[in-house]
Amino acid sequence: MKIALLALLGLALGALGGAALGIGAGLAWVEIFKTTSFEGYSGMLVFFTFMPLGAAIGAIAGALLFAFIAIRDAEIAIEREPVRHHDR
Repeated sequence: MKIALLALLGLALGALGGAALGIGAGLAWVEIFKTTSFEGYSGMLVFFTFMPLGAAIGAIAGALLFAFIAIRDAEIAIEREPVRHHDR
């Protein structure tokens, strides 16, 4: 259950971060390639192309990363041995 919840958290955070990076990449694209702004074309390009692509890629990457971390943590937790206290 912990793995699934962390994967969902990674999905949400990855989507937000990816969307932000997508907007940044879209704005850079518009500036570098001098995309026309006629009738809001450059804005539509950024918010209807780059932002969804960034959100999708970020969501997948975030979910995989958080799930991988949760799986690795579960494996490490199983292999741990209890700490033995020395009697004085």
